[in-house]
Amino acid sequence: MTALPSAPPAGGSAKRARPVWALALFGLLALAGIAGLTALGIWQLERRVWKLDLIERVDARIHAAPVPAPGPESWASVSATSDEYRRVAVTGRLLNDRETLVQAVSDLGGGFWVMTPLVTDRGFTVLVNRGFVPPEKRDPATRADAQPQGAVTVAGLLRISEPKGGFLRSNDPAAGRWYSRDVTAIGAAKGLSDVAPYFAPYFIDADSTRNPGGWPVGGLTVISFPNSHLSYALTWFTLDLMLIGAALFVIRSEMRRRRT
Repeated sequence: MTALPSAPPAGGSAKRARPVWALALFGLLALAGIAGLTALGIWQLERRVWKLDLIERVDARIHAAPVPAPGPESWASVSATSDEYRRVAVTGRLLNDRETLVQAVSDLGGGFWVMTPLVTDRGFTVLVNRGFVPPEKRDPATRADAQPQGAVTVAGLLRISEPKGGFLRSNDPAAGRWYSRDVTAIGAAKGLSDVAPYFAPYFIDADSTRNPGGWPVGGLTVISFPNSHLSYALTWFTLDLMLIGAALFVIRSEMRRRRT
């Protein structure tokens, strides 16, 4: 008597095992994905350590006593990592006739930063962000009381130059439109190289010491360092685990097919 062929499993015909080359390709892609996601997660953890260290260093700087602003002998080593937000002080004479207004948005609304050159008693010139003024105070005549002619001492935070503009717009020196505090460009536009033999590559955000007449308003420096690196790391590691789970599922499925 001729034996009848065995019936296919319930639910349809049995699925064939995938070719070895297809499994090998899948394995290589899965390993590459797992390695990449793991590396991204580790990188975000390293960035988090760096960010926490930066926040700690900046916090220590802004609460320290002011030190003399770096002179020409130190400018080559001035950097955002080692110097930004350091409390400094300078004494000298403000060049009020060469101030520059830079578009700004502050806690007081929209307006301008008043960037004024200061010739220090040490022989170099530095730009000082004296603070914020609203549009109705952009004309220096509306705040004449705040334009001293003699020696002044300014304390504040050292800031690094902001080249290339801001607010998605480029600075236009010829038209007098400034969207970032680009020290080099402002210095060139105001002819500051003719004022003193040296022009500092940084500027100073003046502190909240009140100016006569109330304007400009200093001390509005925003110090904020977003720190979402832990959530980013968790996202990458979660995707990593999901990929590992998918790879294990495929491997188990293939092993079952080969046993049957």
